[in-house]
Amino acid sequence: MSNGVSDCIFCKIVAGEIPCKKVYESDTVLAFEDINPIAPVHVLVIPKRHVVQADECTEADRELLGDMMLAAGEVARIKGITESGYRLVVNNGQEGGQVVHHMHLHVLGGRQMRGMG
Repeated sequence: MSNGVSDCIFCKIVAGEIPCKKVYESDTVLAFEDINPIAPVHVLVIPKRHVVQADECTEADRELLGDMMLAAGEVARIKGITESGYRLVVNNGQEGGQVVHHMHLHVLGGRQMRGMG
């Protein structure tokens, strides 16, 4: 692994080097509990392949991005928040609030989400 992949915490989770509380997994994505949740339900959906951030995606990533959205819906069903509602968030880059530089989708629910209209 190179270009930061070898020290990427999410790549290490995918490789099984760091444990996680897995919620859902497919051939292309992994969803697991966030270790610092900001809501009663806070699950991260990540591509198993290292992608730094959303704006690096190309037409070739269309299926992967769809897989992430479908996984988010499955996570919501597993966690029982489809009826009450939930928020999906992707932080992109430093000013977008991205802390781990491996693209990820936050599935947030279990309480009333405020702001962002």
